Amino acid sequence: MTSQTNSQTNSQTTSQTTSQTTSQTTSQTTSQTTSRANSSADLQQRYAASLMNTFGPPRLVLTRGEGPYVWDAEGTRYLDLLGGIAVNALGHAHPALVEAVTRQLGTLGHVSNFFTTEPQVRLAEKLLSLLGLEPGGGKVFFTNSGTEANEAAFKLTRRTGRTHLVAMEGSFHGRTTGALALTSKAAYREPFEPLPGHVTFVPFGDPDALAAAVTDETAAVVVEPIQGEAGVLSPPAGFLARAREITTAHGALLWLDEVQTGMGRTGSWMAHAESGVTPDVVTLAKGLAGGIPIGAMVAVGESGTLLGPGSHGTTFGGNPVSAAAALAVIGTIEEDGLLDNATKVGELLRAGLADPRVTEVRGRGLLIGLDLDAAVAAQVADAALRHGVILNPCTPQRIRLAPPLVLTAEQAEEFLALWPTILDEGYAAAEQAAADRAGSA
Repeated sequence: MTSQTNSQTNSQTTSQTTSQTTSQTTSQTTSQTTSRANSSADLQQRYAASLMNTFGPPRLVLTRGEGPYVWDAEGTRYLDLLGGIAVNALGHAHPALVEAVTRQLGTLGHVSNFFTTEPQVRLAEKLLSLLGLEPGGGKVFFTNSGTEANEAAFKLTRRTGRTHLVAMEGSFHGRTTGALALTSKAAYREPFEPLPGHVTFVPFGDPDALAAAVTDETAAVVVEPIQGEAGVLSPPAGFLARAREITTAHGALLWLDEVQTGMGRTGSWMAHAESGVTPDVVTLAKGLAGGIPIGAMVAVGESGTLLGPGSHGTTFGGNPVSAAAALAVIGTIEEDGLLDNATKVGELLRAGLADPRVTEVRGRGLLIGLDLDAAVAAQVADAALRHGVILNPCTPQRIRLAPPLVLTAEQAEEFLALWPTILDEGYAAAEQAAADRAGSA
């Protein structure tokens, strides 16, 4: 009897303890989940209440990153194939970048442009060398972003005494008013017209149209070696060389916008390198400092003397922290062989993206565009997000990939294994949405 009682008591105690533990664990898990969910939802609501609605609602609340991965507020991991729109060259939280920024900020963080610093000078020298220029072969003006680099280049072209510019259809050069004037997309430009400058747009890659548009009154022709915003479009072979001939014949500047394509993105330091062309102006930004804000306008030869003291300025451009970050990015790309990695992993991705529903895959290095046979890019990107992959639907039928240059073959294959399923679900969602619209009509 006593034994039975003890047994029952032990059993009850064990049962109670197990029940309590389970209840507590369930309660804690529920509480943590609710807390996390509330945290994400709360931040989304506070974002909507306090930030200007220029980008639409954010897709996720991200809390941390490592390499090519990011995590949201709920702890879900995502493979980041957007890379901050081609910015995060070294991925997230790279030790070299963290160390460089920390060390520089702990030494000298900002000095204004009344002074200079060693990182600023060293970065300018490095950029000139990456463009293949001998010492004294060009000058650098640092900015805070790509659009400001293009804005500086726009002003530089005015110092030729000419005001006519020729830009490409499908181009994107930024959102400040000067850069916007050179941006092709009507939806971006027209709400803000009149914009500065006399600008003629010609079809991208059409040498005859370019030759007809450029005159002795043309200050410059601005070209992206590969158009990223338009869906990673390359001009025909020989177009940049022909643009060089045309501009030289008319005494106009050739300005190459490498904001997205530069700094190793295509497997070369500059996307125009294989053309053999020497431009007059090159603008850079995005991957230059791996996420620390910076841009640069590099003017070659005599073009480097067009702007003088007082003709342009910037508060943060050439900041020693940004310059140190850029030097760390460049050094890591060199030491870790990331140009070759971009080429090899890019080839792997382009080959693996083939599918009957994918009508074209293009690009160079780790700047990749693909066309779908239907306007379902947004639904495909949504499906990818549900599978833990971040893609960029840059047009209704086009998707752009611009992952960190540190992306490995194994990580690329992780995505490619999911790709058919992502397409299945994206197309199914689009078909269901079309059926719902038809039913409600």
